This record gives sequence, structure tokens and C-alpha cells, in this order.
Amino acid sequence: MEITASLVKELRERTGAGMMECKKALSETAGDIDAAAEALRKSGLAKADKKADRVAAEGRIVATQNDRAAVLVEINSETDFVAKDDNFLRFTEAVAQAALTSGAADIDALKAAKLASGETVEEARAAVIAKVGENVQVRRIVRMESSHNLAAYVHGGRIGVLVELQGGDADLARGLAMHVAAMNPPHNKAADVPAEFIEKEKEIELAKMSDKDKNKPADILEKIISGKLNKIVNEVTLYGQPYVLDTDKTVEATLKAAGADVLGFKRLAVGEGIEKVVEDYAAEVMKQAGLA
Repeated sequence: MEITASLVKELRERTGAGMMECKKALSETAGDIDAAAEALRKSGLAKADKKADRVAAEGRIVATQNDRAAVLVEINSETDFVAKDDNFLRFTEAVAQAALTSGAADIDALKAAKLASGETVEEARAAVIAKVGENVQVRRIVRMESSHNLAAYVHGGRIGVLVELQGGDADLARGLAMHVAAMNPPHNKAADVPAEFIEKEKEIELAKMSDKDKNKPADILEKIISGKLNKIVNEVTLYGQPYVLDTDKTVEATLKAAGADVLGFKRLAVGEGIEKVVEDYAAEVMKQAGLA
């Protein structure tokens, strides 16, 4: 069968593969476009396997929500350049939608979820790798389901936050999500701060005190230490921090005025926890030149 330009174009539009790859696949399958598409998909999986060990610490956080659920998904690439590629961006948006509609709550379930195109997330991932030439990983998902106010906020594609707010309104929930993105509080309320952390900070504050302060009456010393610990706790809790949209008030005061309560929040940042390889190109060139 003659491999026409229109047939190659059709396969290319269907798979996103290069023109020469499409022509070769059609030649090998005697012009059977379905068989050629399947061959290209398998080729993409093979390429994905070869790239699987390469560090992917760049990428994008995507979010989406409806009136009862909200999700964040972290999808990684090897470089920031690919993180801005149209193929990568379309893939991330499709994955976010699949995460929301499928009800997936973990990565394995998300990889098996179907996109609107009919492919699974994992199949689409392999196809994206073939197009962009880098390792791409669907790394993390966080999900919230609630009858209360939910906010999903992404800052610059690098930081994503979900907030569940009882009371208040959607604008307050979004404002709090922006606050969490900016200030990254480790805990929600003072009651959530681990006792071990408090004890360790108490030891540190005592060690920093002068002998004169340490010799003060026990009740005075306790008040001094309590004041320092309260300040530290405020710094590491959402409720204790000054609200970024109105720094004259704490988040706690803002919530009290609105009759609201933050039931929980989740925050993801691109690449956190991934050990990145730092390339020393100058040293590599010197080594290859026999100068190092």
C-alpha cells in the first residue's frame, strides 16, 4: 500500500510522533494506521522505560475542583524548559481533570484513570515522553472532599494549596490558600504542634538565656520561657501567623471575625524531597580536556 502524505499527517495528528517515525511505522505495518499507532505507542513505552531512572525534579503543580472535591497533582519533568512545553502543559491539565472526575486518591489509581481521550494517564505519560524527549513522572496527588468551602490555589505552577474552610466564604478560603502558599506554615493550630518540638525549643531557649535570667524566680522564668515559646508556636502555625492579605491581623483573628474555622490544608511544591543532580559543567569540560 502506498504511504501517502495525508496518511502520515493523520497518524502524526493522532499520535503526536515525528513525521519520519510515522512514515516508518506505516511502512512497517503496510499502511494499517491502527497498527502503526499501536507500534508507536509501544515505542513510546520503551522510550519511557529507558528514561525512567533520569531525575525529574522540575515540572508543574496543577489543581482543579468542583462543588464537592478539589485535587492537586504534581507532574515532573527533567527541565524547566519542558515544563513550559505545550505538550507537557496539555498533559498536566488532562491529568488534573482525570484526577478530579475519577475520584483517584493515590498515584496508582491516578495512573490507571482514563483521560477524556480514552487513554490511561500512564499511557498518555509514555506518549508525552516520546514527544518531549525527557523523563516525565506523575509523582503526587492530594485530594479533599467536603461539603464546606474548598479552595484550590496554584502559584506560578510551582506551589499548590488546598484549604477546607468551615464557615466564611469562597473568597476567604482562597485568601487562606494564598497565605499557605506564601508562608508555608507547618501546622494549622497550636494544638497541632508536636510536644517534642515544644520541648526541644524550650531546651534551646533555656540554653540561650543568661545566668542572670536563669537565676530569676521560677514563676518569672516560666513566664519568660512561655512568652518565647508562644512566639515560636505562632510562627509555625497558620492560626498564629499575620494574615498576608491583612498583616494587621493574625489568621486566627481574621477567622474569628468571619465565624470560620480551617479544618485542614495541604501544600505541594514542585520537586520538594527530590535529590537534584548538580551539574558542574566547567569541571566536566576540564576533566575531558585532561586538565583536572
